[in-house]
Amino acid sequence: MRDGCGTDAGRRRGADHRGWLWHNRRRAPRYVRMTQMLRSLLALTLALLVGPAAAGEIPLAELSSYINGLTTAEAGFRQINSDGSESTGRVFIRRPGRMRFEYDAPEPTLVLASGGQVAVFDSKSNQPPEQYPLKRTPLNLILGRHIDLGQAKMVVGHYEQGALTVVAAQDPEHPEYGTLQLAFSDNPVALRQWIVTDEAGGQTRVILDRLETGMSFKSSLFSIPYEVNRRAGHKN
Repeated sequence: MRDGCGTDAGRRRGADHRGWLWHNRRRAPRYVRMTQMLRSLLALTLALLVGPAAAGEIPLAELSSYINGLTTAEAGFRQINSDGSESTGRVFIRRPGRMRFEYDAPEPTLVLASGGQVAVFDSKSNQPPEQYPLKRTPLNLILGRHIDLGQAKMVVGHYEQGALTVVAAQDPEHPEYGTLQLAFSDNPVALRQWIVTDEAGGQTRVILDRLETGMSFKSSLFSIPYEVNRRAGHKN
């Protein structure tokens, strides 16, 4: 049996590496494949916890302050999917409201969040990008203008795990979107990894390289219309 993205097995691997969209069994297969990608974001954006912090844990107020102060950031990442497969890429953040995920070959998928939308560009498809409202994805929890991890019913776990402080969170208005676990190091506070758990129990872990902050990005880096027009130009 042939291997690679041209086979059914290859397509499954391509779908699994995009582990950060929410799951919806009623949608078409391509929608489900793309929605898996928002899972890793779900972990990054939903993992906020509730209750008093024990000794050694970074307080939620301090973590909220760290996220709100994260205006621009960039890092390489390694993604471990629920089936054990791995993918790599680079993430760019410009808060509020903008994020870019670039996945490396052999599945060079691009995910953009801006203008209140999330768009998933499949380089192997001639179809327009899949788009979803940002507010219906876990991205909204980290890209919002003001993040308060102490919000009622948002944080469902807050604990120490080795040298990391882990916060588990969900959207208090839409817990069906899944759960996110965020892991932070201290001195100074920095986001290190996250785990997204979808409604079916599937997990996607994203491990960040050192997160660089304070750089300047062009607006076009996050622009969905710009990327659509750029790709259309390449095809003509």
